[in-house]
Amino acid sequence: MKNVKAYAALDAKTPLKFHPIDRREPREDDVVIDIKYCGVCHSDIHQVRDEWGGSQFPMVPGHEIVGTVSKVGPKVKKFKVGDKVGVGCMVNSCQNCASCKEGLEQYCETTGSVGTYNSTDTDGAPTFGGYSTHIVVREAFVLKVPENLPLDGVAPLLCAGITTYSPLKHWLAGPGKKIAVVGLGGLGHMAVKLAHAMGAEVTILSHSLKKEADGKRLGADFFYATNNPETFVKLERSFDLIINTVSVELDWNEYIKLLKRDGTLVLLGVPSTAPQVQAFPLIGGRRSLAGSLIGGIAETQEMLDFCGAHGITSDIEVIDIQKINEAYERMLRGDVRYRFVIDTASLQKQ
Repeated sequence: MKNVKAYAALDAKTPLKFHPIDRREPREDDVVIDIKYCGVCHSDIHQVRDEWGGSQFPMVPGHEIVGTVSKVGPKVKKFKVGDKVGVGCMVNSCQNCASCKEGLEQYCETTGSVGTYNSTDTDGAPTFGGYSTHIVVREAFVLKVPENLPLDGVAPLLCAGITTYSPLKHWLAGPGKKIAVVGLGGLGHMAVKLAHAMGAEVTILSHSLKKEADGKRLGADFFYATNNPETFVKLERSFDLIINTVSVELDWNEYIKLLKRDGTLVLLGVPSTAPQVQAFPLIGGRRSLAGSLIGGIAETQEMLDFCGAHGITSDIEVIDIQKINEAYERMLRGDVRYRFVIDTASLQKQ
């Protein structure tokens, strides 16, 4: 597929701009997707600006992709032309290691999972993401979108949704469990919605109280400001699970003390430097410090189906692709409630 319209970063220093790309011709197990919307993830900024190192240019970001099937290969069985589908953070893996066989492709032990963009596929070709009009993906990495959900609001579920659903499920969030969510942004607002729908008691821990009303609207039972030292005194030994969605530097030791015995603090964000973790807060309550990375394909489909059953989508602001550089700057200022989503029809203006 030649000259697919896209926006790309040509290097780490200059703004994204219109840059047509080539997609592979569909293979026998491929699904061709007309992209309708693509969410904008904070990790797009990190990778475009090479803040994590190893960025490949030109780079077409975007791993929160939704659209409709326009063509399928002869061996494709689960999808047909016209289906509403999604593509998340992965487009391939070895499919043979222990993790892949368990449906945990994100932890592929052989080649590592192949990212939807800024990655190299198993055939050696670079991957390009959803800031474009079309994408070609193996059937095994395509997801069905519930018919009752709007495509634009579904897009961020493919990253923000599964990134928070996976640890909530793994650590058994549900009735009788007390869950705290650190940060109310793109990840945090999805963690609140999902934990609430699972039946857990949900507390938001945010720097200040300025988002309290919004947090309660999203499903939080309680809201506390972490800039108030009394919060850490009052809430000591309160939570079964704390989901830390932020990438800023925090004193993890203070949050570990908020856990009950056998509680877990799960890290989703990646701070630039890791704080020192003291042994006594962990030992003193048989507590755990853990991390979690998106979810496998089966679990991502489960998350989408759960969201369909509960009417859950992301809170979004839809933008034209021509506003992407402005959107990046607004994200860095925290000026979005809570996720930007690109309407890829705007690429037809190019």
